[in-house]
Amino acid sequence: MRVLVVEDEVVLADAIAAGLRRHAMAVDVAYDGASGLERATVNDYDVIVLDRGLPVLSGDDVCAELSTSGRLARILMLTAASAVADRVNGLQLGADDYLSKPFAFSELVARVQALSRRSQAAVPPILERAGIRLDPHMLTVTRDGTPISLSRKEFGVLAELLRADGAVVSAEHLLEKVWDEHADPFTGAVRYTIMMVRRKLGPPPIIDTETGSGYRIP
Repeated sequence: MRVLVVEDEVVLADAIAAGLRRHAMAVDVAYDGASGLERATVNDYDVIVLDRGLPVLSGDDVCAELSTSGRLARILMLTAASAVADRVNGLQLGADDYLSKPFAFSELVARVQALSRRSQAAVPPILERAGIRLDPHMLTVTRDGTPISLSRKEFGVLAELLRADGAVVSAEHLLEKVWDEHADPFTGAVRYTIMMVRRKLGPPPIIDTETGSGYRIP
């Protein structure tokens, strides 16, 4: 899952990003509305966590612009205002969900995960194939019942391969979904991560390399 956090309170923005990364999400951060809108236009995000009171360009304006642009990212709007009228107004601008400050971080994570499911084709809550069982919410992986310990990037790559249900997944898609905007597309990050996932899953190998196309779990 790839998430954009647009929040002008730097400490809060960085804390949200760090917390979401602990849940195996790739997270980019913008500290004002204009840079947030630019990132949201250039990159494909599953969810955008958008503060309403932003400098340079307000969260309302960012939300309205994204809603009319045809972008598929779901928007979770954050605000210090808790009145019903404020929530209704935010939803009318095109937000998909609304969370008042202060909030419990566990609720933020749950709402982001729920919005991500709405931005994608329906997938089962537990991903299973070829003896692999991956729980996206508990962040656990087993192979034939044996627990497998994966890093966040390894977990994200394996989840994308399982979601593909046997189809080939390109390295470009994996970079887009699992890494953030600072990833260098010319590095061997994807290849190395695939190698580590194969090693940790053990024999027999289940991830095929389709030369020139990508990877798949048949």
